[in-house]
Amino acid sequence: MTSETVQKIRRLHENVEKVFYGKPDTVRLLLVALFGNGHVLLEDVPGVGKTLLARALARSVNCLFQRIQFTADMLPADVTGVSVYDQDARRFVFKPGPIFANIVLADEINRTSPRTQSSLLEGMNEFQVSVDGVSHPLPKPFIVLATQNPHEYEGTYPLPESELDRFFLRLTIGYPAREDERRILKDFVTTFSVDALEPVMTVQEVLAVQEEVARVRVDDILVDYMLTLVEGTRQAAGVDVGISPRGGLALYRAAQALALIAGRDYVLPDDIKSVCPPVFIHRLVIRGSRDHSDGGASGQIVEELLKTVPVPI
Repeated sequence: MTSETVQKIRRLHENVEKVFYGKPDTVRLLLVALFGNGHVLLEDVPGVGKTLLARALARSVNCLFQRIQFTADMLPADVTGVSVYDQDARRFVFKPGPIFANIVLADEINRTSPRTQSSLLEGMNEFQVSVDGVSHPLPKPFIVLATQNPHEYEGTYPLPESELDRFFLRLTIGYPAREDERRILKDFVTTFSVDALEPVMTVQEVLAVQEEVARVRVDDILVDYMLTLVEGTRQAAGVDVGISPRGGLALYRAAQALALIAGRDYVLPDDIKSVCPPVFIHRLVIRGSRDHSDGGASGQIVEELLKTVPVPI
């Protein structure tokens, strides 16, 4: 890892914070997902900046960006695209949908039907979509930033566990501190403020950082620590479904990405502890509960695991 890479990451972080005030840890975790090549579920109450954060990241990277406003009447073809007959060519031609972008903002994803939600699954997992039996590769990098309000249930369709497991991280934002909210009021941060951001990173640079993340060293003792945390979720009382192998891989890659962002080419136990909650909480299925919030049973189980599992020295 070079000092130039560290500087690029720092510039990206600072650029997003020009319009997204007072939440450096949230921005850092968003960059963990970007460089870890994973998707993010931004889950919080309306008005705290979920869409603004996603747009700020997209503006800061010189890439293809698409926003999909999910509604109850959307069809899968509205996301993936459709084959239409070309009279001149006398054949069907594929017209790509908005999923064909580097960063896709899936706004209010829980407002559309399960059928349309599932149209994202293949793309999120396989980085391709199939239409009329033909597979179409998605551009690289490909990241879905999905937003939803966890406290609004009327007219919504909760995401199934199979789709939640595809999200690399789940992030909450929370209300800003008083001084940060004062800055928001005085500066009147809007969509126009985000549109004024200049890109500070290219697609090729993002791909290069993703390759560097894969080379960050993880000692065997830390791999065992991660496996103990994963197994702990499967054995915890009241848990119907613990962390899957996909979740374990996400924890491994997220720890690597956080270490790189911190300027290191090796993972520390604190990296694992920092990324464990956003990697684990939304993946746990609690008996008799659908609560994926920080204050719910999932958060308590993860918090208890991090307290009781011995940290490698």
